[in-house]
Amino acid sequence: MSETPSKYEPFGWHHWPDHFFMSYQFRRALGETQEGGGSVSECFQAASRMIPGDLDSWHNEWMVVANRNDARGDEAAKAGHIRTAMNAWLRAADNFRSAEFWLPADDPRRLPTFTRCEAASQKWLKHLDPPGEVVEIPYENGKTLPAYFIKSPNGGDKQPVLISVGGLDSFKDELWFMTGHGAVQRGIACLLVDGPGQGGALRRQQIYSRHDYEVPIGRCIDWLEKRDDVDTKRIAVSGSSMGGYYAARAGSREHRLAACISHGAIWDIEQRFADRGDNHALAGHMKWVMGAKTMAEAVKIARPFKLEGVLDDMKCPYLVLHGGHDVLGVETVKQVHDYAKSKGIDVTLVLTEAEGTGAEHCQHDNPTLGQEIMIDWLADKFGIDQRKLKFRAV
Repeated sequence: MSETPSKYEPFGWHHWPDHFFMSYQFRRALGETQEGGGSVSECFQAASRMIPGDLDSWHNEWMVVANRNDARGDEAAKAGHIRTAMNAWLRAADNFRSAEFWLPADDPRRLPTFTRCEAASQKWLKHLDPPGEVVEIPYENGKTLPAYFIKSPNGGDKQPVLISVGGLDSFKDELWFMTGHGAVQRGIACLLVDGPGQGGALRRQQIYSRHDYEVPIGRCIDWLEKRDDVDTKRIAVSGSSMGGYYAARAGSREHRLAACISHGAIWDIEQRFADRGDNHALAGHMKWVMGAKTMAEAVKIARPFKLEGVLDDMKCPYLVLHGGHDVLGVETVKQVHDYAKSKGIDVTLVLTEAEGTGAEHCQHDNPTLGQEIMIDWLADKFGIDQRKLKFRAV
């Protein structure tokens, strides 16, 4: 049977219309090329060699591209071509992220692929000016939250900070392409964190998600407050996708935060999980993140993951940014905004629409636009006059 032809949709390029979520993940990788997370030609080259619907071919073809970029970075570094090396390593990091995505939680390839992703990121980090830091945030019971701390080259001696977390399936090594790059460009340092249920916290330490995300975000603030290069009065949090709930929860209960961004709004994760069901493409990931054996158990664990009665306590300015044609749904965005507004919160809602692009979930089809909206809003809340910044290439 022939495949339906590729086409452009309101939410962006739809590569394999007969394989909806595989196309969604390709759109995500393709969008991040414009933030340095790959190259357009290599994305299409990999896709052209994949078997539509075959997730092993997805992994294998992304690994070809990832290995090529990683090796090219190493060779360039040996030759002293550091800028080329950095570019190649950054591409490799996101290529490895894509390669890891569809592997089952217990697949023996998953952790090694994730480790390659981190290694590529960390080679890139050490050549930044100032160098990025690979850190472990003290958490609970001797466990830590892996993170990258990246200062802005034009942020001054005491910098405001954006704490950035992902969602169901995003982690610190992707957050540069979603929030971090835009922050650093505008004089704001970023702390890109693998929180509970994410990245290395989940994969190496079996730290599962939790509804009271003010706890891990509070640990991040504790860590930042011990530094003499951080403006502790200007610390914000952002969370992308399911992280939209995490950020809102933290912003409501952790009052050391000066601003909060939900990069994708979620009102009730229990309902979101229940709507997806056992046959959903991401059901395996939902169970893994929640530490559940079945979707029924995951839904039960997610029961307290709600914003009703929580947003009431938010005291800081709050931005909700959501794709107007989000493939994962737009139905709860107005509910989040209207509830926050009814409680007297300084809330701003931005819906990105198809004509301007960026209308996909978390602006995956145009992450640059998403960063421009979020970080310009944050810079304004932090009182940063961008006309006075001396912009350096980042």
